[in-house]
Amino acid sequence: MRKNPAARSRSAAAVHKKGLAATTLGSIGIVYGDIGTSPLYAMKESLLHVGHTPSEAEIIGIVSLLVWSLLFVVTVKYVVLILRADNDGEGGALSLMALAQKALRRPSRVVLALGMVGAALFYGDAILTPAVSVLSAVEGLKVTLPSLDPFIVPISITIIVVLYAVQSSGTGRVAVFFGPVMAIWFVSLALLGLMHIGDAPQILAAINPVHGLWFMSSHGIIGFTVLGSVFLSVTGAEALYADMGHFGRRPIRLAWLGFVGPALLLNYLGQGAFALMDPSALPNLFFLSAPEWARLPLVLLATAATIIAGQAVITGAFSLTRQAIQLGLLPRLQIEHTSETEHGQIYIPTVNWLMLAGVVMLILYFQDSSSLAAAYGIAVTGTMIVTSLLAIVVFAYGWKWGLSLSIIVVTPFLIIDTAFLAANLLKLGDGGYLPLVIGAFIVLLMVTWVRGTRVLTEKARRESLPLDTFIQNMAGSTSVTRVPGTAMYLTGTPEIIPSALLHNLKHNRVLHDSNVIVTVKTANSPFVQDADRMVYEAISPSFSRITLNYGFLEEPDLIKALVQLKELGMKFDVMSTTFFVGRRSIRLAERSGMPRWQGLLFKKMSRFSYDAIDYFRIPVNRVVELGTYVTL
Repeated sequence: MRKNPAARSRSAAAVHKKGLAATTLGSIGIVYGDIGTSPLYAMKESLLHVGHTPSEAEIIGIVSLLVWSLLFVVTVKYVVLILRADNDGEGGALSLMALAQKALRRPSRVVLALGMVGAALFYGDAILTPAVSVLSAVEGLKVTLPSLDPFIVPISITIIVVLYAVQSSGTGRVAVFFGPVMAIWFVSLALLGLMHIGDAPQILAAINPVHGLWFMSSHGIIGFTVLGSVFLSVTGAEALYADMGHFGRRPIRLAWLGFVGPALLLNYLGQGAFALMDPSALPNLFFLSAPEWARLPLVLLATAATIIAGQAVITGAFSLTRQAIQLGLLPRLQIEHTSETEHGQIYIPTVNWLMLAGVVMLILYFQDSSSLAAAYGIAVTGTMIVTSLLAIVVFAYGWKWGLSLSIIVVTPFLIIDTAFLAANLLKLGDGGYLPLVIGAFIVLLMVTWVRGTRVLTEKARRESLPLDTFIQNMAGSTSVTRVPGTAMYLTGTPEIIPSALLHNLKHNRVLHDSNVIVTVKTANSPFVQDADRMVYEAISPSFSRITLNYGFLEEPDLIKALVQLKELGMKFDVMSTTFFVGRRSIRLAERSGMPRWQGLLFKKMSRFSYDAIDYFRIPVNRVVELGTYVTL
């Protein structure tokens, strides 16, 4: 697929301006926060789930599974292959869904459903990540200051509350420190690993994948239980793809291959060697692997790293929500920009406070990171499977590989993803149901919004008069008073009469000299070039139609777009223009196009929809709102 020239030039300009080294450092801070904090709990949980003190062969087998999970899932699948599937430089579940829809050249409900599931599971991951990461870091105080053990949960909640509370002020200044802090963290991981590998050099045998396969084939259900914990080492791999639009493919690849990946591999090998030397250290393996003098500084550094990991998924949730709104999967929510120069730095209050409530409830319910780790993984494996399935569509129809070749290439990854999912499903009774419940609820909201919007649109088309017929009827009418000026009507169905126009005509009995029907559409690409922004159509001397096209990462700005009208030959003066906006109130019919419970949910979601005037950036002093009841 060809990259949008505007997106490509923006990406290239950003890299050139900051420099490749600076951009790569930035990606280390943002992209790798989640996967970078996995050594805090992944190795420990994997070894503890053996159920007894693991033997040398079992430790080497588990470390082999960890090593090859990083190499195969992260390096081969994401860094080498999936990062190539960029949608005009953007990545992530919804971006890949849009790319697949574009490759098919027609809407597909299956692709839409996959995109919804992938996005919903990300929200589950976004709530679990801050909870398990911060708890696992603060629990290091048990090793350095045992007297603080009763305060682990309060300290963790305090950190979480502060983290979410500062989101409204923007993360630009704080983000400057993310890269250097995470760079120090990864250097520390590598040094800790190197410090112990020499104590038990037999751990290097874990590089041979045969040891991992032996462990899985010889331990039955225990092997699958351990595999669910091994998967914790690759949580955050989706961030490589989701954050591609912020840093570009090359910096993310360089950061992983040259710095992050080697540091993680060294640390897991070192932890394995330390476990061979001192099996009694397993409950606090990571922190006990550090010299005693370095443990408290390591706890503080780990806490900073987990805060950064939490920040990464919070901003990811904001970006995902904006994409979902633009693609019509969620109602309009209030979006605040926290930077005057960086368009991508946004804050969505509703999402922020709902996530905070979810994270705090998780910490209060589970109390420790080991219990939380049991709930972790299912959401991420589900997202990975969705990515693999959507990749087949993109490879087959977008890259023209053909369906057979695409299936052959992706099937090995699907097998690994499915194995991880099966292993994590064993945790359902221990809290693994939580991300599924969260994901199912988000999917329900998306399906309800899409279905309700479609039902209302179809009903409007059936019951309303076509715009062309209305214009013909008005051409010779003398019962309507013509007034000077321009009236603009926002509508999602430009082929029929906007309800605001009908109500204005019915109650005021006037029609403006110039009437413009304005429709905002979202493309299956993140950005739309200015040359393709507007489509203008003159229907009659007094009626015209304008379609404004935006990418799913862009936010509509009606006034800025309409300035282009002068270039298209239409005289446009804001001060002589009135914008008519319909505000609909939904009533449920006895027989509706959707079940009553779903209709009630759609009605509730509509009430939370952000005001169209602010969302489309319409001048407040030039707006007339006309309310109407709509029967669903």
